[in-house]
Amino acid sequence: MRWDSLFDDLESQLEHELHAEELDRRAEEHRLRLGRLTLRDRLQTFSAPGGRRGRVVLDLVTGSRVTVLPQAFGRDWMSGDLDPQGGASGACIVPLDAIAGVILPKDDLARSLDVPDRDEQAPRLTDRIGLGFVLRDLCRRRVWVQLHCGTTGETIHGGTLDRVAGDHVDLAVHEAGAPRRERNVSHVRLVPIRTISMIVLSSV
Repeated sequence: MRWDSLFDDLESQLEHELHAEELDRRAEEHRLRLGRLTLRDRLQTFSAPGGRRGRVVLDLVTGSRVTVLPQAFGRDWMSGDLDPQGGASGACIVPLDAIAGVILPKDDLARSLDVPDRDEQAPRLTDRIGLGFVLRDLCRRRVWVQLHCGTTGETIHGGTLDRVAGDHVDLAVHEAGAPRRERNVSHVRLVPIRTISMIVLSSV
């Protein structure tokens, strides 16, 4: 056997083994990265700060379906604009626990997986803000809101948040466009926060 043939063969085997090890390493990194992905991470790719926002279709735990253009994300909620093509309009806030499923076109699947590594992302204050904080801010602003509620079916209640307690809110129910005055309030409804599937903000 000629020495150059032997060395060529050894180099070929070594190159093949190194290539196989590299493929295994990349596959393991991909598995670990997928294992760390959350639904919030994947939805966040459609908010595209500084870029094009994408539509996502959300099936909520109430059984309703809404199309949203995501805007911002907190610890346990997302905000966005309802797509008028989906039959609704206005700004909305959706608790992440209220999402029963997300419908993505096949062409958008790769985009939803293109999540930056956590180490490369600078922590933002919004990421730590919980739904309770958002509800208290809406209460302070005295804006008319529409609460979509339910765990098996959906009911919708409109009015002004009077107060936000530990696990529920007080909603003064009145017509949209009318100020929150005693004469305009038909009743006060206590709504458990865990039953809220979506909050739609008044555009009036």
